[in-house]
Amino acid sequence: MEEPLWNDPKLTNGLLANLYDRLPTMHGVFNTGGMTELDDAMWSGHRDQNWRNDFQFADDYGRYWDYGLIREINIALESIQTKSTLLTEDQKKQFLAELRFIRAFVYFEMVKRMGGVPIVTTQLIYDFSGDPTPLQVPRAKEHEVYDFIFQELEAVKDDLAVNNASKTRANKYVALALESRAMLYAASIAKYNNLMAAPITTPGGEVGIPASMANDYYTKSLAASREIIAGPYQLFNENADKGANFYDMLNKKTGSEVIFAKDFATGLKVHRFAYDNIVKTFTEDNESSSTISPSLNFVESFDYLDGTKGTLRTRDAGGNYIAYSTPDALFANKDGRLFGTVIYPGTSFRGRSVSIQAGVATWTNNSYHFTTAQQLGQAHPSGGLWTGFDGPQLDAQDVSNTGFYIRKFVSDAPAASTRGTSAANWWPWFRVGEIYLNAAEAAFELGQADARNYVNAVRERAGFPANSITTLTNDIIRNERRVELAFEDHRFFDLKRWRIAHLVWNGSETEGSSVVNGLFAYRVIRPGHADDGKYIYQTVRPTRFRRARFFRMANYYASIEQAVLNNNPKIVRNPFH
Repeated sequence: MEEPLWNDPKLTNGLLANLYDRLPTMHGVFNTGGMTELDDAMWSGHRDQNWRNDFQFADDYGRYWDYGLIREINIALESIQTKSTLLTEDQKKQFLAELRFIRAFVYFEMVKRMGGVPIVTTQLIYDFSGDPTPLQVPRAKEHEVYDFIFQELEAVKDDLAVNNASKTRANKYVALALESRAMLYAASIAKYNNLMAAPITTPGGEVGIPASMANDYYTKSLAASREIIAGPYQLFNENADKGANFYDMLNKKTGSEVIFAKDFATGLKVHRFAYDNIVKTFTEDNESSSTISPSLNFVESFDYLDGTKGTLRTRDAGGNYIAYSTPDALFANKDGRLFGTVIYPGTSFRGRSVSIQAGVATWTNNSYHFTTAQQLGQAHPSGGLWTGFDGPQLDAQDVSNTGFYIRKFVSDAPAASTRGTSAANWWPWFRVGEIYLNAAEAAFELGQADARNYVNAVRERAGFPANSITTLTNDIIRNERRVELAFEDHRFFDLKRWRIAHLVWNGSETEGSSVVNGLFAYRVIRPGHADDGKYIYQTVRPTRFRRARFFRMANYYASIEQAVLNNNPKIVRNPFH
């Protein structure tokens, strides 16, 4: 790198912009395919990617080991310190703090997937002596990486305060948000890994954190969360319609919910999430749409506003179908976040009704017979539609296969689903909704009574009455994270850190969350009966979803690439690999 780079603030800012753009993620930053690989959705796009519905978690799933990026950051840090003669001291301080934040972020992405990794903070330069051992850095203990992340963030957070007005550059609260999240992860592993019948560890501590460290990590996470909550951010609550409010929170770029985001701008830098996922008949392009089909399991994780569980009431106590006068009546009085996240039968998008109807249910010989039309929007001889213009359809592509479409992150801006314009809504790295739930979890684990206040604040924003939770449990906290943070790159890592991923995705083809199910709406044809013209619902297993999700103990830590092991004999393999 040339010295002018380190003496011109514009050039240094350009380097930082490049590094911010390369912040790693797994299922995030509008990764349509990755969002369908868990239990919240299935793939319903082009058939050449249907392996997403067939895959099992491989040994390398989630692998991330990027010392090329670490080296670039280290070079930048050293160069600013030794080669910058024209930058002011304040400029140097700001740039160095941002670079250290980015490095801490990268280390967090590595440790949460790989366990302990080598901590490298300077350039490693070969001296051509024939001895490569000085370059062979061993893996740090897992807790040492988390400690390094915390120490780095503590060291730079005040220097980042100069950016406090920015939502796209690291500032003091962004550093605290990473502390809040990373310390919660470390605490969870310290506690829940050691509660397993056979804790996952290595003799050198590269994997596994002592249980005695859990409370300190929970305390650090809670302190960071509380400082953010007391700061300039607040839960987005600008629309009286709680469902629309939740959608607007991430789509409108307004309010004070988002702490740190990856931004996009029409005509400059855009993404194609709307192009990939807009409802079938709303597409403005002829190539793609509707690749994410949310699961029934996920939809039912949203509770009713009266506090009852979210299991949809499709049959009565006698096993008879319950008929609803309108398609959306089944979903009435649900958590507002459901509307803000999922498009279900009877709802709308861009001010237009969505036509979701699988077929008709005809009463014959004392039972219902379900039939569908192959052509979307086909009229039925008795009147009305046979199948909705937006499906759903089994064994189809670019149309919902589950009876649901994703709303969250799908921009409703004009031409957002075209390749020519695309979408410019932002991706949230950190937002206040997560911080409240981080605080709730840490406070709960520490036995503090105010834990439920944080959960209740998030739920009240979703339409629940004040103080809707009186007795907090782990299950409540975990379900709140599922519905609040859906598709934001949390669920995979949450289930791992709680050490329940192998129980949730247990490979069972007959029960639990391993299988993505759908719910199809049918219009009743029963002349002379009160249910004629109403809607009943049938649970289905989509044809294109062919294999239950199966997470093995080996998947708690991804395997290390063989080339890395070959190049550095000091690197210890991860368990089960």
